[in-house]
Amino acid sequence: GCNDSNKAKEEKCTVNKIYGFLKKKLKYPIEAERSAIEGTVNVTFVIERDGSVTEVKALNDIGGGCAREAVRIVKQFPKFEPGLNSKGESLRVQYNQPVRFSID
Repeated sequence: GCNDSNKAKEEKCTVNKIYGFLKKKLKYPIEAERSAIEGTVNVTFVIERDGSVTEVKALNDIGGGCAREAVRIVKQFPKFEPGLNSKGESLRVQYNQPVRFSID
């Protein structure tokens, strides 16, 4: 829902939607909350030619089930607009997404 001829606006919209999705879906792991674990889990994933999200993996683990939760959420991302090459053909694109865990 962020298609825009202005690439900067499109990128900002996408980032805002991703962070909104993460905020809405994040379930702080009980073990992490009990142990007051906070930090960032970096998750890598691929957006396929059809816009689906695959190959989701945590690059680090801060403990308490946070990496598992970060991967769970990223696997739920809705389809993206796929990346395009100079000929307008869809590409597979790898992304990294930080998922922040902070006890409020």
